[in-house]
Amino acid sequence: MDRMEQLKSTDRLRKMCEEFCETSVIDGSLYNKFGVKRGLRNADGSGVLAGITNVCCVHGYVISEGDKQPIEGELIYRGYNVRDLINGAMADKRYGYEEIVYLLLLGMLPDERELNGFSRLIAEYRELPMYFIEDVIMRNPSPNIMNKMQQAVLTLYSYDSAPEDKSAESEMLKAISIISKLPAIMVASYQALRRFYHNDSMVMHQINKEESLAESILSTLRDDRSYTPEEAKLLDLCLILHAEHGGGNNSTFTCRTVSSSGTDAYSAYAAAIGSLKGPRHGGANIKVMDMLEHVKTGVRNWEDEEEVTAFLQKLLRKEAGDKSGLIYGMGHAVYTLSDPRAVILKSNAMKLAEGTEFEAEFKLLDTIERLTPGVFRQERGDIKNICANVDMYSGLVYKMLRIPVEMYTALFACARMAGWCAHRMEEMINGKRIIRPAYKAITMNKTYVPLSER
Repeated sequence: MDRMEQLKSTDRLRKMCEEFCETSVIDGSLYNKFGVKRGLRNADGSGVLAGITNVCCVHGYVISEGDKQPIEGELIYRGYNVRDLINGAMADKRYGYEEIVYLLLLGMLPDERELNGFSRLIAEYRELPMYFIEDVIMRNPSPNIMNKMQQAVLTLYSYDSAPEDKSAESEMLKAISIISKLPAIMVASYQALRRFYHNDSMVMHQINKEESLAESILSTLRDDRSYTPEEAKLLDLCLILHAEHGGGNNSTFTCRTVSSSGTDAYSAYAAAIGSLKGPRHGGANIKVMDMLEHVKTGVRNWEDEEEVTAFLQKLLRKEAGDKSGLIYGMGHAVYTLSDPRAVILKSNAMKLAEGTEFEAEFKLLDTIERLTPGVFRQERGDIKNICANVDMYSGLVYKMLRIPVEMYTALFACARMAGWCAHRMEEMINGKRIIRPAYKAITMNKTYVPLSER
């Protein structure tokens, strides 16, 4: 037993924790008294305006005469509706994520020559530094890939000849390099986890620079390197939908906040990964899959909507599932009537799931999505609009693509790195001030007591 484990079992630690909790609890009424906007949210749930961005617009409601009016959700990358971007790539029968990275970083759509050149550049930068996998990933494997990715991104600082150079050219080069390398870091981290924690064989494949980024992920992940075009295109769709989501989401705001201090790019991107890991953010897709397993075992007939409704009521009453009182995958801070990412992902994934072992699970998630608003109204008298978010279906899509659950949130991070890079560079150009909101101190002044008299 190491020292940490020994300390866990002592009365001393319990007493320390009791004292901390006793001195740290804050009266909830004080938040209203001092006008504190908890979670940087207004009373109607909308976000506090903290900045301006050219990168992305997340549109889920309109304010009309002071009232928040729900609308169908829209996701706009640099002025282009994500639906149009996806439809354009599909019409050309090509992969679209590299085009999205170009758009987010440079602010414009590339022509064919520019896109081909940029895609080759992304492919060239996928290779990790010599011995990086052996020294950074394999020597100290982690049970959580997100933590390993954080560490690896920070370690890339040491491989950069000018890590503190914050010129536009250097920042762009760092962005392209990290976006390109993160999927390789993710897969290598999983392989190390697989060997050390699962007692399984570890398979390390060479990068094929002729593959798109989505293809490369499946190719390096699978032992036999095989995948179908349909699988790779579906993963490419996931990457596009997760690439960016406005400046106010927790991980992007974290990236911008850390960047506003003037720190290096690697520190900012590592901080964003740490934020995304949380179950209230990127880790939610794993929670949805855990919930789905509870529903599958707790409901005998998945097509019986009354039985499904009864189980959803148990979830809200904290009588089933993880006893959190939450129905994961439902609700969003901005979207009201619909999350366009969920709508697009669901419709495309269902086509691939038809006739497979996953069709019934997709239909069960669809049932949960349809019934949940009514259950909320019945159980909590909640009349606000609630829709499925992208996490409702992304986990099952990854399962269908035979991607291990340990990689679900890590894939989100690989996709979102493009958005983080765009926002960091925008912050570096326009921010000029460190982000520093205020916290109201409520501790009463105390008279110091000498140690001998305590």
